Amino acid sequence: MSEFSNTEIIIDDTTLRDGEQTAGVVFSLDEKKRIARMLDEVGVGELECGIPAMGKEEKASIKALVDMDLDARLITWNRAVIADIQASIDSGVRAVDISLSVSDIHIEHKLRKSRDWVKEQLKVALGFAKEHDLYVSVGGEDASRADLDFLVELMEIARGFGADRFRFCDTLGILDPFTTYDKLRYLASRVDLDLEVHTHNDLGMATANAIAGVRAGAKFVNTTVNGLGERAGNAALEEVVMALKHACGIALPIDTSRFVELSKLVGKASCRPVPEWKAIVGEKVFSHESGLHADGVLKYPGNYEGYDPAEVGLTRHLVIGKHSGSHGLNARLGQMGLKLERRELDRFLDQVRCVAQNNKRPISDRDLVELYHARQKVA
Repeated sequence: MSEFSNTEIIIDDTTLRDGEQTAGVVFSLDEKKRIARMLDEVGVGELECGIPAMGKEEKASIKALVDMDLDARLITWNRAVIADIQASIDSGVRAVDISLSVSDIHIEHKLRKSRDWVKEQLKVALGFAKEHDLYVSVGGEDASRADLDFLVELMEIARGFGADRFRFCDTLGILDPFTTYDKLRYLASRVDLDLEVHTHNDLGMATANAIAGVRAGAKFVNTTVNGLGERAGNAALEEVVMALKHACGIALPIDTSRFVELSKLVGKASCRPVPEWKAIVGEKVFSHESGLHADGVLKYPGNYEGYDPAEVGLTRHLVIGKHSGSHGLNARLGQMGLKLERRELDRFLDQVRCVAQNNKRPISDRDLVELYHARQKVA
């Protein structure tokens, strides 16, 4: 039993905000509504749904999402600026993320201000948000490169002004899971304020870092469907949820059986088709060709599958190709109503392997049937 099994973890999915910030991605209002509806139906607890300060059209789309009356809480992204927060209020949301730069690199080279200026910015923006009874996440942009004691100071200010949580952002995706754990554990041990972890995939570790953040004590974790997001993307919703379940023993109240359906919806809307080998939701991630693996799966799926494909809406495939063995080939033939005696099966396997080698691809069902009947005519 995992030590985290009784911890309440909330997914804050940001497909409609950070996901749409993927270079070249634009969601129509209808697509946003369908994505929001499905995320809500599968049980995602919170949706970061846009940036009202972008203008009238963005505010109108957020208002349309609010009017859907979803079970999920809708939250918007804002700079730590009163005008941004007012735009969110005008959009009808009751929860906001207030983002401010917290690393010395950003403070000096982006803001060209001081730490004291950032602290004052936080007090003014957070004070305004709380005057309007908003739920507030204080977002620490570039927190992964910030001085930890300065983050503690900001978190103490945030807590004192009534913030509901603090978002630790690995904005550039530069951390490894061990460092992520250490940093969030340090913050969790010093300030009594809920933590949120926001990771990027620039080094291919977004999901691992998100899990490390949860293990360190983060109650909220940011995700996007298919891992969409700035540059290399964010932690993928489907990966985080399944990793929490199978690697950490934390089963969230989310209907994972619709993950493939959700993935395809977002893939189409974003014009970013889901690769066949994409972890969790790729069409071919439960395909087996190797003779050893196919034989093992046929005997007991748990030999080579960490979980049932149906958990995410997929099915198992036995691929016939260069590396196939007799058990896999026999099972595939049987699924098509074809049968060979043992001696003939071994000879047919040699032929199948040769064809796959020469064609540099697996044998399709159609080709397999043609090869079978051609061999039967010769025999």
